[in-house]
Amino acid sequence: MDCGAHIHKSDDHAESTVIEITGLNKWYDSNHVLKDVALSVQAGDKVVICGPSGSGKSTLIRCINGLEPHQSGTLIVQGNRLDTARKIHASRQTVGMVFQQFNLFPHLTVLENLVLAPKLLKKVSHAVAVERAMHYLKKVKLADYCGRYPGQLSGGQQQRVAIARALCMQPSIMLFDEPTSALDPETIGEVLDTMIELADSGMTMLCVTHEMTFARRVANRILFMDQGQILEDRKPDDFFENPGTDRLKRFLSQILSH
Repeated sequence: MDCGAHIHKSDDHAESTVIEITGLNKWYDSNHVLKDVALSVQAGDKVVICGPSGSGKSTLIRCINGLEPHQSGTLIVQGNRLDTARKIHASRQTVGMVFQQFNLFPHLTVLENLVLAPKLLKKVSHAVAVERAMHYLKKVKLADYCGRYPGQLSGGQQQRVAIARALCMQPSIMLFDEPTSALDPETIGEVLDTMIELADSGMTMLCVTHEMTFARRVANRILFMDQGQILEDRKPDDFFENPGTDRLKRFLSQILSH
């Protein structure tokens, strides 16, 4: 892959590397979905990943969280090389994940959804789990909805609950896989506002999204993927105003015209 000339990395690195990926390859049968991917993420980075459908964006995020196995290369998250089930389980304790679909348990109330993982996985007491859950529900402006069931909430509200649920595990990294793609236009803004507040708090974030206004506002780096490769890694102004490949120029012309 001869795209090194198009990779512009920030000189303003934070103190520590929290994700280090080298030579990552992933296949689904004969479909080579990630091709020698290399990526280094520093603590506090806000990385937006965009690209056409099928470019490998969601697969990359899922590999970082250990939800998808990779066939070759190295993937190190906070010093922990993800090469065994035990290490993947340990890594998930400090990496939060928010999906396109909200994945809330429909038979549990909002509060019950939030306290479940901290109690089961981190052995937090019920009282501490409830206190933490209410803290994050207030953060996403849904404390008054703690007794409701997911089916009684709008899509945007459910996604904000999903973000609060991830935060209840007190992660140091948050991963978002197209968190607004299943939402109607009226509720996208409330989820993005929640994510902006989280970014402003200093959280390390990787977000797969086509919300370019959000990318300009939040990201300190924007990656462009196509056919399983990271073709560009740029600061936002450079990404939009000085794209280094014709492929990115075509992508931006299509997505910004809508």
